[in-house]
Amino acid sequence: MVTDTQLVEEYVETIEDVKSYIRTHIHEPLNREVLAEVAGFSVPHFHRVFTAQTGESAASYIRRMRLERAGRKLRMGAVDITEVARAAGYESHAAFSKAFKQQF
Repeated sequence: MVTDTQLVEEYVETIEDVKSYIRTHIHEPLNREVLAEVAGFSVPHFHRVFTAQTGESAASYIRRMRLERAGRKLRMGAVDITEVARAAGYESHAAFSKAFKQQF
């Protein structure tokens, strides 16, 4: 019989694996279906577990990771903000700037 503690530990490990997957595939399109498959969960169950473990949805987590990466690029001297915006998944400089200001 699996105890609640074992289940929580298993969820923590699984979500850490998903976060690692996100970090290594951050430049690719990521969606809940793909991430749920990585976790071995259904989409609704993945959403519940991921949100409970991280305090944010997978989409919010991915957006934050991409914006943090963009911030690092800008601090390192990247001058083409449109290129940085596109790498972060934004179609325009304006959309990127708005999201960046909201996040930071």
